Amino acid sequence: MWAGPLPGNRNDCKAWEESGAKAAVGRTLTIADGGYPGTGLAIPHRRSKDEDLPDWKKTHNKSHKQVRARVEHVFARMKTWKILRDCHLKGNGVHHAMLGIARMHNLTLAG
Repeated sequence: MWAGPLPGNRNDCKAWEESGAKAAVGRTLTIADGGYPGTGLAIPHRRSKDEDLPDWKKTHNKSHKQVRARVEHVFARMKTWKILRDCHLKGNGVHHAMLGIARMHNLTLAG
């Protein structure tokens, strides 16, 4: 399913569709940063010019930011793991390492 990075210069929205990621998640709620407008992903609310966000949108943005921060911290932490640094040098080694990590995680959840 994973085909690696897309060739050339792609914006996030186009890469989201062309990479197969959109098809892979299906209808699952998926959060993203503000770079994915119009993709159906959950992104932070933006304020219009000269307009303040209502409190409910501010609360939603705060929650969104907290979840994204946790995910970004996990990515940063994984980048310090030697196995992933070593795999990065070998073609699609990171992809295979991540598949292994995901499978071990799912086994842990399954008990």
